[in-house]
Amino acid sequence: MIHHGGHRRTPLQRRLALLRHRATRLDPTIKGLLWVALAGLLFVQLNTIIRLLSLQMHPLQAQFLRYISSVVVMAPLVVAAGLAAYLPKRMGGQFARGGLHSIGLMLWFTALPQIPMADTTAIGFTGPIFIMLGAYLFFREQMRWDRWLAALLGFAGVLIVVGPSLTGDSSVYSLVMLASSPIFAASFLLTKALTRTERVEVIVLWQAISVSLFSLPLAIWFWAPVLPGQWLGFLAAGVLGVAAHYCVTRGFAVADISSTQSVKFLDLVWAAAMGWLVFGETPSQSTLVGGLVICSATIWIARREARGRPR
Repeated sequence: MIHHGGHRRTPLQRRLALLRHRATRLDPTIKGLLWVALAGLLFVQLNTIIRLLSLQMHPLQAQFLRYISSVVVMAPLVVAAGLAAYLPKRMGGQFARGGLHSIGLMLWFTALPQIPMADTTAIGFTGPIFIMLGAYLFFREQMRWDRWLAALLGFAGVLIVVGPSLTGDSSVYSLVMLASSPIFAASFLLTKALTRTERVEVIVLWQAISVSLFSLPLAIWFWAPVLPGQWLGFLAAGVLGVAAHYCVTRGFAVADISSTQSVKFLDLVWAAAMGWLVFGETPSQSTLVGGLVICSATIWIARREARGRPR
């Protein structure tokens, strides 16, 4: 096959072109689900690195360094395109979103070193319930019965996972982590609103900038020297964070935010695997049973979304 310019395409180029062509024909909801699923996988890798670093320094210092690293990662893109290309149309909206996200992060980073990876991720799954309710109230997105049922089944799976930990030594930190969920939900709803007027790259950059600025005062208060290996860890976290937030924002831009929430429950699978590989945390029976319920709900709603409107 010969493309423009008379050069013959390689087999790899032909396959990539075919994949791009097929991707453009996907239903917007399926595109949104795929973007959010990829974001979830990246977030779990990010959270693993951040948990390791949070065990070595104060969590609020780790919060600042994680987001300023994202600014550093995106700086070459800003320099290449020019600052004007990354100036937002709604600066107030960017900082409102950054402020909300910073509050949620303070709670999340405080609890992160104290509870297992799988429980951290599972507790975060309460977020989709708040997001779906907010999407209905503020964006008037259609709330079909199957989306609600999938979210509620996923939430039931979460309760199976975290129920035992709520009565143990980590119960206070589990509740602190739980308190971050509605705040993150509000932040993501603001992200959805911003996608109407802002490019995805602009939203990702200004989240990193605004969270860094809001986090700086407490980071200075708890500051401790940062070792070279820790700097490398934060640089890796910056790359993963930019990629993950880009994916989730693309997902929100192409589909109803409520339709993408069920696939987030798959994050528990990745989190349990990373907790076992990195921290030696063997998933409990409740985690495995809850994970099965969550995955079943995810697969069911994904199949229904793939068929279009429910029958």
